[in-house]
Amino acid sequence: MATGESDIVPDSEQRGLIGALPAGVRPYASLMRLDRPIGAWLLFWPGAWSVALAGLGPRGFPLILWLALGAWAMRSAGCVYNDIVDKDLDRKVERTRLRPLASGRATVTGAWVLLVALSLIGLVVLLQLDRTAQIIALGSLAPVAAYPFMKRITWWPQAWLGLVFSWAALVGWPAVTGEISLTPILLYCGSICWVIGYDTIYALQDREDDALVGVRSSALALGPHARLGVTLFYLAALLFWAVALWRERPDGLSLIALLPMAAHLLHQTATLKPADGDDALHKFRSNRFAGLLMFLACVVVGTS
Repeated sequence: MATGESDIVPDSEQRGLIGALPAGVRPYASLMRLDRPIGAWLLFWPGAWSVALAGLGPRGFPLILWLALGAWAMRSAGCVYNDIVDKDLDRKVERTRLRPLASGRATVTGAWVLLVALSLIGLVVLLQLDRTAQIIALGSLAPVAAYPFMKRITWWPQAWLGLVFSWAALVGWPAVTGEISLTPILLYCGSICWVIGYDTIYALQDREDDALVGVRSSALALGPHARLGVTLFYLAALLFWAVALWRERPDGLSLIALLPMAAHLLHQTATLKPADGDDALHKFRSNRFAGLLMFLACVVVGTS
């Protein structure tokens, strides 16, 4: 083992899905966050929205399943890559010090092998898409590679995460239609604002540690105005989405379909307790359900 901390095993590796795996595999399952699928859900939803709003098409639901597999593989790969880059920084933060690379329970070589394997799964998904969608999907590689460094150079790494986590909105539409248009671009812009909002909520958990080790975040940049900032980003997201839905169906049904998503997001901010890490984590995780509400709105508008 690489460090003296390597005998410290988090509780998450002693129970549940990861706990059922062979001991030698568990650190690598943790590395790809196998027990925390929330990130895969959040990466998946913008692509599913785009496919649904495009009318699903003849391959709609199989395509959504392919995008789900791609979201899981690429989110897992992103976590592995992020931990490789941040292994030294993770040791200094209470919430992340027991991550497999930071604690020495996994090796950097093993992490790279896992990253390549997950990327090959992503390649299989890429080959299922239309050529235009393939080209757009490949365009995400550069911002994905740059993301782990953003917290070192900008107070708004959440904005860069928004660019990355929303990219599938630009992929799903041409996967159905064979071309890009203003509608998926509006979905993409709205999703960026949504990601900034929910990831600012997530970053509220780490404000003290981040300030101590010099890591930047929108939660620190907003300070006591975090709730207001998240609210404004959510409102901007709803505005972009309302225009996108209206473009595809210019009548009241489009706005009615968006109301459940609007109510959910505004309830998040109205009840948010910025000083309570547990509440912030709960609000962040609730965005998995928010993504479903937006998907249903896109299905209603796109197929009606």
